[in-house]
Amino acid sequence: MVVVLTAVSVITGAALGYIYKITKEPIEQANIAAQENAIRMVAPEFDNSPSQESYEVTTADGLTVTVFPATKGGEPVGAAVRATSPNGFGGEIAVMVGFDNEGTILNYSVLSHAETPGLGSKMNDWFRTDKNRQSVLGKNPGHCNLTVSKDGGDIDAITAATISSRAFLETLRHAYEAYKGNSTDATSGSSVHATAANSTM
Repeated sequence: MVVVLTAVSVITGAALGYIYKITKEPIEQANIAAQENAIRMVAPEFDNSPSQESYEVTTADGLTVTVFPATKGGEPVGAAVRATSPNGFGGEIAVMVGFDNEGTILNYSVLSHAETPGLGSKMNDWFRTDKNRQSVLGKNPGHCNLTVSKDGGDIDAITAATISSRAFLETLRHAYEAYKGNSTDATSGSSVHATAANSTM
Protein backbone atom coordinates (compact mmCIF):
# COMPACT_ATOMS: atom_id res chain seq x y z
CA MET A 1 0.00 0.00 0.00
CA VAL A 2 2.82 2.39 0.93
CA VAL A 3 4.59 1.57 -2.33
CA VAL A 4 1.43 2.33 -4.32
CA LEU A 5 0.87 5.65 -2.51
CA THR A 6 4.50 6.60 -3.05
CA ALA A 7 4.27 5.78 -6.75
CA VAL A 8 1.07 7.79 -7.11
CA SER A 9 2.67 10.76 -5.33
CA VAL A 10 5.74 10.62 -7.57
CA ILE A 11 3.65 10.39 -10.73
CA THR A 12 1.35 13.20 -9.62
CA GLY A 13 4.30 15.41 -8.71
CA ALA A 14 5.96 14.78 -12.06
CA ALA A 15 2.71 15.52 -13.91
CA LEU A 16 2.19 18.80 -12.03
CA GLY A 17 5.80 19.80 -12.71
CA TYR A 18 5.37 19.09 -16.41
CA ILE A 19 2.12 21.05 -16.59
CA TYR A 20 3.73 24.00 -14.80
CA LYS A 21 6.67 23.93 -17.20
CA ILE A 22 4.53 23.98 -20.36
CA THR A 23 2.12 26.62 -19.04
CA LYS A 24 4.65 28.96 -17.39
CA GLU A 25 5.80 30.70 -20.56
CA PRO A 26 2.31 31.27 -22.05
CA ILE A 27 1.15 32.71 -18.72
CA GLU A 28 4.17 35.03 -18.58
CA GLN A 29 3.56 36.12 -22.18
CA ALA A 30 -0.11 36.80 -21.40
CA ASN A 31 0.87 38.90 -18.38
CA ILE A 32 3.35 40.90 -20.46
CA ALA A 33 0.71 41.50 -23.15
CA ALA A 34 -1.81 42.62 -20.53
CA GLN A 35 0.76 45.02 -19.08
CA GLU A 36 1.57 46.48 -22.49
CA ASN A 37 -2.11 46.97 -23.26
CA ALA A 38 -2.62 48.72 -19.92
CA ILE A 39 0.31 51.06 -20.57
CA ARG A 40 -1.07 52.02 -23.99
CA MET A 41 -4.53 52.52 -22.49
CA VAL A 42 -3.53 54.90 -19.71
CA ALA A 43 -0.37 56.72 -20.81
CA PRO A 44 -0.27 59.81 -23.02
CA GLU A 45 0.69 59.14 -26.65
CA PHE A 46 4.33 58.04 -26.83
CA ASP A 47 6.92 56.82 -29.32
CA ASN A 48 9.43 55.24 -26.93
CA SER A 49 9.33 51.84 -25.22
CA PRO A 50 8.09 52.48 -21.67
CA SER A 51 8.54 48.86 -20.60
CA GLN A 52 12.22 48.83 -21.57
CA GLU A 53 12.82 52.14 -19.79
CA SER A 54 10.82 51.29 -16.66
CA TYR A 55 12.23 51.60 -13.17
CA GLU A 56 11.09 50.64 -9.68
CA VAL A 57 10.82 52.84 -6.62
CA THR A 58 9.71 52.15 -3.08
CA THR A 59 7.00 54.30 -1.53
CA ALA A 60 7.13 55.68 1.99
CA ASP A 61 4.86 52.73 2.92
CA GLY A 62 7.51 50.28 1.70
CA LEU A 63 5.64 49.15 -1.41
CA THR A 64 7.41 48.66 -4.75
CA VAL A 65 5.93 50.69 -7.60
CA THR A 66 6.92 50.43 -11.27
CA VAL A 67 7.12 53.59 -13.39
CA PHE A 68 6.90 53.34 -17.19
CA PRO A 69 8.08 56.73 -18.53
CA ALA A 70 6.45 57.96 -21.74
CA THR A 71 8.26 60.22 -24.18
CA LYS A 72 7.51 61.57 -27.63
CA GLY A 73 10.19 62.97 -29.87
CA GLY A 74 12.61 62.55 -27.01
CA GLU A 75 10.57 64.76 -24.69
CA PRO A 76 8.78 63.45 -21.56
CA VAL A 77 5.00 63.50 -21.85
CA GLY A 78 4.02 61.57 -18.73
CA ALA A 79 4.04 57.98 -17.54
CA ALA A 80 2.09 54.86 -16.77
CA VAL A 81 2.61 53.67 -13.21
CA ARG A 82 1.80 50.25 -11.75
CA ALA A 83 0.97 50.45 -8.06
CA THR A 84 -0.66 48.19 -5.51
CA SER A 85 -2.43 48.26 -2.18
CA PRO A 86 -2.64 45.26 0.15
CA ASN A 87 -5.69 46.72 1.86
CA GLY A 88 -8.54 45.70 -0.41
CA PHE A 89 -11.53 43.90 1.08
CA GLY A 90 -10.38 40.74 -0.72
CA GLY A 91 -6.63 41.40 -0.58
CA GLU A 92 -4.23 43.08 -2.96
CA ILE A 93 -5.40 45.49 -5.65
CA ALA A 94 -3.11 46.34 -8.58
CA VAL A 95 -3.76 49.35 -10.81
CA MET A 96 -2.00 50.93 -13.80
CA VAL A 97 -2.39 54.72 -13.67
CA GLY A 98 -1.56 57.20 -16.43
CA PHE A 99 -0.23 60.68 -15.62
CA ASP A 100 0.70 63.71 -17.69
CA ASN A 101 3.83 65.71 -16.93
CA GLU A 102 2.11 67.68 -14.19
CA GLY A 103 0.87 64.57 -12.43
CA THR A 104 -2.76 64.82 -13.54
CA ILE A 105 -4.50 61.46 -13.84
CA LEU A 106 -5.33 60.69 -17.48
CA ASN A 107 -6.73 57.21 -17.14
CA TYR A 108 -6.40 54.00 -15.15
CA SER A 109 -6.81 50.26 -15.57
CA VAL A 110 -7.45 47.81 -12.73
CA LEU A 111 -5.01 44.96 -13.37
CA SER A 112 -6.05 42.58 -10.61
CA HIS A 113 -8.25 42.38 -7.53
CA ALA A 114 -10.30 39.93 -5.48
CA GLU A 115 -13.06 42.32 -4.46
CA THR A 116 -16.72 41.38 -4.05
CA PRO A 117 -18.58 41.07 -7.38
CA GLY A 118 -21.11 43.86 -7.78
CA LEU A 119 -19.53 45.94 -5.01
CA GLY A 120 -15.77 46.53 -4.86
CA SER A 121 -15.42 45.06 -8.34
CA LYS A 122 -17.13 48.21 -9.68
CA MET A 123 -13.89 50.18 -9.25
CA ASN A 124 -12.90 49.91 -12.90
CA ASP A 125 -15.97 51.94 -13.91
CA TRP A 126 -17.01 53.82 -10.77
CA PHE A 127 -13.97 56.08 -10.53
CA ARG A 128 -14.16 57.17 -14.16
CA THR A 129 -17.87 58.05 -14.05
CA ASP A 130 -18.54 61.79 -14.24
CA LYS A 131 -21.20 61.83 -11.52
CA ASN A 132 -21.14 63.68 -8.20
CA ARG A 133 -17.55 63.24 -6.95
CA GLN A 134 -16.83 59.76 -8.31
CA SER A 135 -14.34 60.39 -11.11
CA VAL A 136 -10.60 60.62 -10.48
CA LEU A 137 -9.85 61.45 -14.11
CA GLY A 138 -8.41 64.91 -14.50
CA LYS A 139 -7.52 65.04 -10.81
CA ASN A 140 -3.99 65.78 -9.62
CA PRO A 141 -3.14 64.04 -6.34
CA GLY A 142 -0.82 66.92 -5.53
CA HIS A 143 -3.78 69.30 -5.39
CA CYS A 144 -6.69 66.94 -4.68
CA ASN A 145 -7.34 64.88 -1.55
CA LEU A 146 -7.59 61.42 -3.07
CA THR A 147 -9.33 59.79 -0.15
CA VAL A 148 -12.99 58.90 0.24
CA SER A 149 -15.40 61.65 1.29
CA LYS A 150 -16.26 59.65 4.43
CA ASP A 151 -12.66 60.25 5.53
CA GLY A 152 -12.79 63.94 4.59
CA GLY A 153 -11.51 63.41 1.06
CA ASP A 154 -12.68 64.58 -2.36
CA ILE A 155 -13.84 61.27 -3.86
CA ASP A 156 -17.13 59.43 -3.35
CA ALA A 157 -16.65 55.78 -2.37
CA ILE A 158 -18.35 52.93 -4.18
CA THR A 159 -21.70 52.38 -2.50
CA ALA A 160 -21.34 49.72 0.22
CA ALA A 161 -17.68 49.19 -0.68
CA THR A 162 -15.73 51.78 1.30
CA ILE A 163 -12.82 49.44 2.06
CA SER A 164 -12.33 48.64 -1.62
CA SER A 165 -12.57 52.35 -2.46
CA ARG A 166 -9.95 53.28 0.12
CA ALA A 167 -7.57 50.67 -1.25
CA PHE A 168 -8.13 51.74 -4.85
CA LEU A 169 -7.43 55.39 -4.02
CA GLU A 170 -4.38 54.30 -2.05
CA THR A 171 -2.92 52.78 -5.24
CA LEU A 172 -3.35 56.13 -7.00
CA ARG A 173 -1.56 57.96 -4.22
CA HIS A 174 1.27 55.41 -4.28
CA ALA A 175 1.53 55.80 -8.06
CA TYR A 176 1.68 59.59 -7.82
CA GLU A 177 4.24 59.45 -5.01
CA ALA A 178 6.51 57.24 -7.09
CA TYR A 179 6.03 59.23 -10.29
CA LYS A 180 6.79 62.58 -8.71
CA GLY A 181 9.95 61.18 -7.15
CA ASN A 182 9.10 61.34 -3.44
CA SER A 183 10.23 57.76 -3.05
CA THR A 184 13.22 55.46 -2.68
CA ASP A 185 14.92 53.52 -5.44
CA ALA A 186 13.97 49.88 -4.87
CA THR A 187 17.45 48.65 -5.82
CA SER A 188 19.84 51.16 -4.28
CA GLY A 189 17.66 52.49 -1.47
CA SER A 190 18.60 56.06 -2.42
CA SER A 191 16.08 58.88 -2.69
CA VAL A 192 14.55 59.34 -6.13
CA HIS A 193 13.81 62.92 -7.12
CA ALA A 194 14.77 63.31 -10.76
CA THR A 195 11.89 61.73 -12.65
CA ALA A 196 10.59 62.80 -16.04
CA ALA A 197 7.74 64.48 -14.27
CA ASN A 198 10.03 66.61 -12.14
CA SER A 199 12.03 67.73 -15.17
CA THR A 200 9.05 69.77 -16.32
CA MET A 201 8.35 71.44 -12.99
